[in-house]
Amino acid sequence: MQTPTRTVIQGDVVISRDGDTLLTTLLGSCISVCMYDPLAQVGGMNHFLLPSGDGCDNNTALRFGVNAMEKLVNGILSAGGRRERLLCKAFGGAAIVPSLGHIGKENKAFVLRYLADEHLSCVSQSLGGTQARRIRFWPTTGRAQQNLVEDAGSVGIQEQIYNKKEAAFEKKWKNTQDSNIELF
Repeated sequence: MQTPTRTVIQGDVVISRDGDTLLTTLLGSCISVCMYDPLAQVGGMNHFLLPSGDGCDNNTALRFGVNAMEKLVNGILSAGGRRERLLCKAFGGAAIVPSLGHIGKENKAFVLRYLADEHLSCVSQSLGGTQARRIRFWPTTGRAQQNLVEDAGSVGIQEQIYNKKEAAFEKKWKNTQDSNIELF
């Protein structure tokens, strides 16, 4: 019998109460938090690219840590979890593409600060470094596995493409803000 596997992509949050479900993702500078309530046997995983996204639209909101973390916590609570029992494991934040600057380091700092500020218990973490990570998470038990990826070329290429798209969006957004257009 094959375990149902769900890949959690950039900007995604998945919650499950199904004991047979396996959540997976591949991370470079991005972060995934695997969170669960061991008594309610419910958990989930997110995958975010950047710490915060002030002024972002609903289509990109979950790509930012602040939104992805809120959706993860609230999703687990809505599925029967209790905040005081939530446990989490955090992964990612690597520096695999030097030209992208300190994105991984900023993501790492954000997630650790968020968990501390929200008084959420992080029972394990694998953050930083220079290697990509493949994560497997069983949301009802909290079991997680990490494999370091030796050849992170494809992850690095994806991150460079995304960074170029973000820079173009930022440039377009700044030019739009300078105009005298009023939106209702």
